[in-house]
Amino acid sequence: MLHTIRHAPEGGITYEAFCSTADCGEMSGPQDEQETAQDWALQHTGLTGHDLFRRVFTDHARVTRQG
Repeated sequence: MLHTIRHAPEGGITYEAFCSTADCGEMSGPQDEQETAQDWALQHTGLTGHDLFRRVFTDHARVTRQG
């Protein structure tokens, strides 16, 4: 039995930014808008000088049976 998996727009997308500077551990927290997480990273850099971030984009997917 074959299945497909696709983005489910009704689930939305969550955006997060995590400071990658050693021993920092600060993060934007989950945001509904990419710009909000991005603005947090820009502000964090301005306050701390930290300039490397891990960005995470999370979506929802729906699996459907083919045939």
